[in-house]
Amino acid sequence: MAKNTHHVVPDPKGGWSVKKGGAVRASRHFEQKSEAESWGRRVSTEQGSELFIHKRDGTIQRKDSYGADPMPRNQQ
Repeated sequence: MAKNTHHVVPDPKGGWSVKKGGAVRASRHFEQKSEAESWGRRVSTEQGSELFIHKRDGTIQRKDSYGADPMPRNQQ
């Protein structure tokens, strides 16, 4: 089963976009990266998906999981 993901990515025309994993078009566009991260985090939380935040060069800066963790930490 494929994971549900969202990505905060730089837009070639400027600003930042939030895209669903595998999508060609952006779900939403923002001027500031912080705005895109905030909206992407909200969508990922609602949909239980994993959020990938990319750097300006396209590499992954950080990722956060908001779904059910398949490998939860041991609780003591």
